[in-house]
Amino acid sequence: MELTPKQQALELINKAKRILLVTHEKPDGDALGSITSLYLVLSKLGKSATAVVLDEIAPNYRFIPKTEDFSKELSALRDFIISVDCTTAAADKLAYNFQDGKLNIVITPKTGNFRPQDVSFAEGSFQFDLIIVLDSADWDQVGRIYADNTKLFQAVPVINIDHHSSNDYFGTVNLVDLTAASTTEILVGVVEALGNSLVDEDVATSLLTGIISDTGSFQHSNTTPKALTVAAQMVGFGARQQEIIKNLFKTKAYTTLKLWGKVLSQLQYDPAHRLSWTVVPSNFFIETSSSPDETSGLIDELMTSVPGADVVVLVSEKESRVLSGSIRTKKGVDAAEIAGLFGGGGHPGAAGFKLVDVGIDQVESIIINKIKEYQAKNGVGAESDEPKLAPATLETASQTDVIPPEAPMTYPPETDSTTKEEVAVEEEKLAKEQ
Repeated sequence: MELTPKQQALELINKAKRILLVTHEKPDGDALGSITSLYLVLSKLGKSATAVVLDEIAPNYRFIPKTEDFSKELSALRDFIISVDCTTAAADKLAYNFQDGKLNIVITPKTGNFRPQDVSFAEGSFQFDLIIVLDSADWDQVGRIYADNTKLFQAVPVINIDHHSSNDYFGTVNLVDLTAASTTEILVGVVEALGNSLVDEDVATSLLTGIISDTGSFQHSNTTPKALTVAAQMVGFGARQQEIIKNLFKTKAYTTLKLWGKVLSQLQYDPAHRLSWTVVPSNFFIETSSSPDETSGLIDELMTSVPGADVVVLVSEKESRVLSGSIRTKKGVDAAEIAGLFGGGGHPGAAGFKLVDVGIDQVESIIINKIKEYQAKNGVGAESDEPKLAPATLETASQTDVIPPEAPMTYPPETDSTTKEEVAVEEEKLAKEQ
């Protein structure tokens, strides 16, 4: 009988001795929770595990255990072998020195003489015998680590563990579960199979971080019975749930708060078309000493906080006359279809687009008016309506800190849904393509 992807993955992990762990660029809570939990578990199993994260880890994720152990580069992948044919000459002494940035290897013959044609070169085997790629839909998302080391990824078996519907199934083994709320949810089953005793407080905290991050503290629609059950199981193992909530949802940098305040002051709401939008001019980043990355999460807050809005749009001017748009919609309104009006795409509930040579002052005339037309064609408002724009009234979205009690580990089948992290990666991919 053919092995399942999970069984194949476990077989490769058990056989491997030197394992490389990587995830997508600009890792979020699920990516870091995945790579950390597996790093800790593999180390307990006596494996030589190397976790590589090239990007700086955001301050709100630094509570995750052992992130300080991650490597910021991938080097010394294989030996370089220099061979000398000794059939016509015998070696007596071997020495080396450094001169002018060069390594000089000096061989003194005992008999005969060495010739240039006696020397040959070769590369040794790669130091890793297994690569595990976590929370990444394709090689583009893995980014520079893959682009700069393609030979390594082609020569060594790859286990691809992910939950995104856009996954390219690029691995030697593809452990992809589209019903999972996060990649760490998938890893819980892998870790259990490797040994229940491997889950301590740090491992449980890392795994729970991914679930809480990708479900928005169990507020997003991808929160399933299985996600809640697995979360309860991790709390039972000692996961520090309140520490996760504090760092992910209750702690924001001063610059982020200032930026969000300015962006919210621009918020508008068109009740006739059930549409809310706001803009982030490039000068906002300068005035608040913030970065474009600090808008992350804002549109999701708006989607849950603006009453009556079926469509929420956030348009950022990250560079002169280049606009990046994010769209969130409620059930029944296709965000990907709206993004397609501007050459973008994504998922039914969340999508993005990028426009070049368009100014931030043209957002309403080029973007918002077209979305109003889209809504009108779908029976929301009328193209002839000229509704009075009202400032949006925000409702404070409460953070759900309650984890349900443990339940038997039997999981019903779930429906596929889109996560915040998946959309962020898709939006970044679209921006690269355009």
